[in-house]
Amino acid sequence: MRAVYATDLSDAIETAIGSRTCLECLGRYGIDTVDLITVVGPNVTSGTLGPDVGERVERGLDRQRAELEAEGFSVETHVTRGTPHRRINGLAERVDADLIVVGSRGESPLRERRIGSTARNVARTAARPLLVQRIVEAQSDHEVANEHLFRRVLYATDFSDNAQRAFEQFDYTRTATEEATLVHVTPPERRADPDVVADAEDRLEKLADELATKGVETDTLVREGEVVEEVLAAEQAVDPTVLLIGSRGRSRIRRLLLGSTAEDLTARASGNVLLVPPGRSA
Repeated sequence: MRAVYATDLSDAIETAIGSRTCLECLGRYGIDTVDLITVVGPNVTSGTLGPDVGERVERGLDRQRAELEAEGFSVETHVTRGTPHRRINGLAERVDADLIVVGSRGESPLRERRIGSTARNVARTAARPLLVQRIVEAQSDHEVANEHLFRRVLYATDFSDNAQRAFEQFDYTRTATEEATLVHVTPPERRADPDVVADAEDRLEKLADELATKGVETDTLVREGEVVEEVLAAEQAVDPTVLLIGSRGRSRIRRLLLGSTAEDLTARASGNVLLVPPGRSA
């Protein structure tokens, strides 16, 4: 399987690529080939960056390539000019990637910008499963929020077709996933209907039974309220290593487009997010 890994050559991304645990998790997902891409903005000239920009980019990519190859990945590097999320998604389509990996923080030495906006734009437009890897500041350095990317999964579902596609990601994470919590949020106005809650609980239990056959210890939660706030509250309570969600899809229960919900969750979640778009799973 193949992953497109976006890098801005920042210290933050160096931290993520330098984590053997994170890379081992990608390997357990099934990734064996990595396309490492860095994007120089369309309005940035070599004069703005300095005469040694080409050498700095090449050295940075060579260093990151070596770290990935040391962990057993086959690696190709790409330097492109343009809008980051378009170039990242374009490469993913061209190489038929199974996964895109983007860091959620970090100052770029190339553009003096935060990669967070890139992650958000990729999340809006990706046609491939996307892992948004949370990188946090630790005193004067950086660290990944959760090195064990898929060990504890919080799966949020509205029971739409695309939420089911997101659930299929457990087929790829199963060798790395030990625990899962399945959560569904019902709106307050429907909570009073016992059939709605009972139906949601029954659906979650069926999904939990399916995960049990994969050896995953699973809990289920039905919460009441606004979707984003309740899923984030569940994240705080459960402390997962990754939040698994579908990026779009219409719920048969709520008739609610999930796109903006997924975007808000990706932006506000405190940990990693595995986002699955409609129409295609890894």
